[in-house]
Parts: sequence; structure tokens; C-alpha cells
Amino acid sequence: MKKKVTVVGAGHVGSSLAQMIVQEGSADAVLFDIAEGIPQGKALDLSEACPLWGSSSSIVGTNDYAGTAGSEVIVVTAGLPRKPGMSRDDLLFANAKVVSGVVENMAKGSPGAVIIIVTNPMDVMTQLSLKVSGFDSKKVVGMGGILDSARFRTFVAWEMGLSPRDVEALVLGGHGDLMVPMPRFTTVKGVSLTTLLGTERIDALVQRTRNGGAEVVSLLKTGSAYYAPAAATYQMVRSILFDEKRMLPCAAYLNGEYGVRGVYTGVPVLLGSGGVERIIELSLTEQEGREFAGSVDAVRQLSGKLGI
Repeated sequence: MKKKVTVVGAGHVGSSLAQMIVQEGSADAVLFDIAEGIPQGKALDLSEACPLWGSSSSIVGTNDYAGTAGSEVIVVTAGLPRKPGMSRDDLLFANAKVVSGVVENMAKGSPGAVIIIVTNPMDVMTQLSLKVSGFDSKKVVGMGGILDSARFRTFVAWEMGLSPRDVEALVLGGHGDLMVPMPRFTTVKGVSLTTLLGTERIDALVQRTRNGGAEVVSLLKTGSAYYAPAAATYQMVRSILFDEKRMLPCAAYLNGEYGVRGVYTGVPVLLGSGGVERIIELSLTEQEGREFAGSVDAVRQLSGKLGI
């Protein structure tokens, strides 16, 4: 019997993620949304595609929390998307109401699940989910660093005219305007970016990475990114389901690591069946440390607005 993954939110991110899960045959999926007919219709469509993909996974759509019980992984994508001119932080109060209600109900039916938060502002929504669920912090993790790092990888590959498969990148801190792309830890086949490009070009790539989500929003005009966020989340889902123990940049709860306590922010973690099984601490330069601290402070201030 396949493991069960619940995807909350049948919008672009949620339905794209659900497709990846069943197309690869990684698990059986439940697509949950409060809009009647939407998750059911998308699940039916995906079910009819499974024979064409050679997949034996099943997927159902539901508006009932009971249908999500017993999930190994719960992914929360529900909430309002960004529009042009909005920051991720602008979504704070509206999405906090959505996420808190969802997580409270999901946690009751799947007390052993790992919860992945995608909804923005992601770091704060992950902190809120920890409080509402009552779960161990290792079982509540946010997606952000993988997406930001993928954008950095893409821009580095374009700049150098090579395959993004040969680029490994790292982005620390909150999933927002003060995220901290790390050129020193970004490599092309093991060679640091700082030895391959000049400071001016690196700074331009860093800034484009910070603006990566806004750039997509400005082009779409009526929504935000979804293919790359779904693909980033799927990496996390796979690592948990199959206990792959991937080292991935995710929003994790820091309890003294990096000199930070009591807040979620993006750091490299070892992600396996137990959730965040280890936080990898890096030695930061003085400038990297300042930027990281500034990003963490921004997350902490935003969390304070919700009283968490």
C-alpha cells in the first residue's frame, strides 16, 4: 500500500504538486480544497492521466478533512497569491487565518505527519503552524530555500552559458526580500562561484534571485509562480517519503543554531522520514553573518505581528 500525501489547496501550486506526485507514482494523493468540485474535478482529471503515465498511484479530491486522515505528509499551499506590487509579507493576516484553520484540522487526523508549508509569508506561516499543530518542530518545515536556490542556479547557468545541472547553489535566511544567496557556497562542478565570476556580476545575480518571485508576478500580472515552487516542494516530499536524507535548504526551527533561537528561517537541513533530522551549521563570514541576522530579524518582526 502506497503512502499518503495530502496537498491542501487545489490552485496552481497544489495541483502542479499533485500531478508530480501521482505522475511519478511516489504516493497516493489527496487534493483538499474548500471550493466544492474543484479538487474533485482536478483529481478526476489526474486519475484519468495515470494510465497514460503508467502510474498506479491514486488521487482523490475532497472538501472534507476526514478524507485526509492518516497522511504521512501534509503540504499546505492554500492562501492568497501575490499580485503585482505586493510583497510576500503583504499576505500576512489573510493567509494566517487560512493556514491556522487548515493546520489545526489536519493535525487532528494525521498526528504522525510531517507538515510542509508553502503559503506565504512562508517562514512566518511555518512558525504559526508549529504553534497551532502542537507538533515537534522537526515535523514542521517550510519550503523556500530550495526554490530560491533553484532560481539562483538558473541565473548562474544562464550567465555562464552552461547546464543548470552542473550548478549547486545555497540561499539562507527568510523567504523574502532579505534572503541571503551565498556565492561562496555556490559552485559549478565543485568550483566556487567567487572564483568564476567578478563581484559586479555576482551581485547582479544575487539581486535577481532576491527579486525572482516578484519578476514572475510582474510578468503574469494575475498570479504568482507555481511550476518551480511545486517542483521544489516535490523534492521535499520525496526526501521524506523515501527517507532519502537529502541535504536541502529549508525553513527550520532554530534552537541555538547560528546563534538564533525560537524562529524559523532557511538553513541547510538533512531531510528524511523524521522531517528535519539535522540542521547543518556553516561558518559564516562577518558580512554573511550580518546579512543572515538581518533576514532573521525581519522574520521575527513579522512573526511578532501575529503574536507568535
